[in-house]
Amino acid sequence: MAATTTAIALTLSSFTLSSTIPSKTFFFPKPSKPISLRRTFRPLSLTPQAKSSDIDTSFFDDVNPEEDIVFDPPTPPEGFTPPPSFDEGPEETEDEIAAAYEELYGPAYSGVSVLGNDVYVMDSKVKKSSAFGKVKKEKVRDGFEERVVQVRRVTKVVKGGKQLHFRAIVVVGDKQGQVGVGVGKAKEVIGAVQKSAVNARRNIITIPMTKYLTFPHRMILVACLVESEGDYGAAKVMLRPAAPGTGVIAGGAVRIVLEMAGVENALGKQLGSKNALNNARATVVAVQKMKQFREVAQERGIPMEELWK
Repeated sequence: MAATTTAIALTLSSFTLSSTIPSKTFFFPKPSKPISLRRTFRPLSLTPQAKSSDIDTSFFDDVNPEEDIVFDPPTPPEGFTPPPSFDEGPEETEDEIAAAYEELYGPAYSGVSVLGNDVYVMDSKVKKSSAFGKVKKEKVRDGFEERVVQVRRVTKVVKGGKQLHFRAIVVVGDKQGQVGVGVGKAKEVIGAVQKSAVNARRNIITIPMTKYLTFPHRMILVACLVESEGDYGAAKVMLRPAAPGTGVIAGGAVRIVLEMAGVENALGKQLGSKNALNNARATVVAVQKMKQFREVAQERGIPMEELWK
């Protein structure tokens, strides 16, 4: 214990403490060499410039720049067999060409089966890949055309906040007397349009038309009176037949429904609400109430000639 105390005392005695230095100052050992703050630069070694007499240009003395240089290919190695020329191979038949084309790019044209696959079935199963790794379905080809009436943004208030969706109104028709109105909601516009198109195909109706592609008689429909539950609100639609060459004189959703149904001469007007969905549905209900002359004569039990008396 005494030896340890003596060693500590000798160590502390080697340091010289000054009374002017505060108690919290840190001590560093004295540097062996003085510190210099000057930047030292090494001199750049310059490469001596070569003389023109030292450059050998004898190779270009015998070269004529206007002379065509003949390519001398190297000698092929032993055992090398050159590939056959394009014209020397056997000619491919049309079936082989079609099979190879279908294997690379799909069916070349419809109506032909290659490699045991029916082209009509394959066309319905083909899916196109879009960006971000998503799969895009092909558009359904059933003879019906689609037209978007309205796309609007709707909000649903829930406990956690507000949920934003899009609502689309789509009218489908074959322009031969069949038409349908559908509604769909989704988080994206494309999804809402696809849902509404499917919903419209489930609600297809047939419109009675004459040979002049117009209505058989006039109709004024108050939607709230037709539907006891009042699903169509205050929508009121007036439809009248028109002479050939008149065209479809209507506006809003009424015009779209009539055009998709194939009506070419008609008069229509929205008398009540301006809501696109209610007016489209009111138009569908109005044309459902129309009847052909033969249907009226059959209900009354009289020939069609008696209707004009």
